[in-house]
Amino acid sequence: MLERLFSELGPWNWIVLGLILMIFEVAAPGIFFLWFGIAALIVGGIAILLGDASWMHWQIQVILFLILSVIAVFIGRRLIGATDVESDEPLLNRRGEQLIGQVVTLEEATINGRGRARVGDSLWRVTGPDLAAGTRVRITGIDRGTLVVEAAA
Repeated sequence: MLERLFSELGPWNWIVLGLILMIFEVAAPGIFFLWFGIAALIVGGIAILLGDASWMHWQIQVILFLILSVIAVFIGRRLIGATDVESDEPLLNRRGEQLIGQVVTLEEATINGRGRARVGDSLWRVTGPDLAAGTRVRITGIDRGTLVVEAAA
């Protein structure tokens, strides 16, 4: 039954599939469906150009689609990767790294090297030397979401 369904699919189905994948690209984050959409459009175009070629069965079309998808993804990733521009805000969305160098107050004493510090309106886990609550500390780094601190001079 599936073989009959696939054998009745024409070149316009590839074009519709390509357009649907490109519409998905608009709704989905990142550039992913675009390359598969391009591959489907190419297969549809080839199928239209060849018309009723006896060797262009649905199996050949699917294999061609898979090959063109891999090629399109490879070329697309190379093109998109080559156009990456240096950000003027390299620490954007890297909150912990933005805090390095700031002086904050320990909310809880550091015992056995662990405690909590208030940064703005939130509490952060900290590691560093054992210090009393209320001590001013300088943030020197971040390790997996935990701030590394030392006593501020």
